[in-house]
Amino acid sequence: MKYLSSYFTFATAIALFFSFQPSSADSHENFVRCLYNYPHITNTISNVVYTQTNSSYSSLLDHTIEIRRFSNSSSKPLVIVTPLDVSQIQATIICSQRHGLQIRTRSGGHDYEGLSYVAQVPFVLLDLLNLREITVDEESRTAWVQSGATLGELYYSISQKSKTLGFPAGSCASVGIGGHFSGGGYGFMMRKYGLAADNVIDAHIIDVNGNLLDRQAMGEDLFWAIRGG
Repeated sequence: MKYLSSYFTFATAIALFFSFQPSSADSHENFVRCLYNYPHITNTISNVVYTQTNSSYSSLLDHTIEIRRFSNSSSKPLVIVTPLDVSQIQATIICSQRHGLQIRTRSGGHDYEGLSYVAQVPFVLLDLLNLREITVDEESRTAWVQSGATLGELYYSISQKSKTLGFPAGSCASVGIGGHFSGGGYGFMMRKYGLAADNVIDAHIIDVNGNLLDRQAMGEDLFWAIRGG
């Protein structure tokens, strides 16, 4: 096996979300209304909100369910949100909290237990499929990667910038960055370079109050926890 001659240090934007106890008094209609009225959204959010009556709902829900035994699950999200930017994620978190809905966050859909799109309580699916921007800086040997990107997209982006740099992560190209890194990230190069999470040098998360935090703001304990603990 040919090893890469340069070590690629990594910085990733990872969106993590807290769940809340559901309230039978609130409905998904109130949640959607809250999204539409949220004051700090930079893009029109109605274009990325899908309820169960939307014609695109089923195809959107199924498109990245990689573990097929969950395809026919009776546990389905009341609403799917596919945010385009941070403000829409913040709105989803705040409105879910206000109206007693849990959140499931999906990156690549490879979760063996279906935790990114199945729940036993009323929930909203936050699908990160639109957040897949990758910026590689060859000089500093770092990159920022949004959580909706896949490992294959990351590897391809690196190869377009350099023929000697690489990143130690998994071998399945369709695995999502967010889930892979937050679970540690096993790969073929880990004996030499460690887990993918060992090479994450910064991250962005949005907390339960809708605050955007980087490594310094979140503190080292939380930064350790979001990389697989």
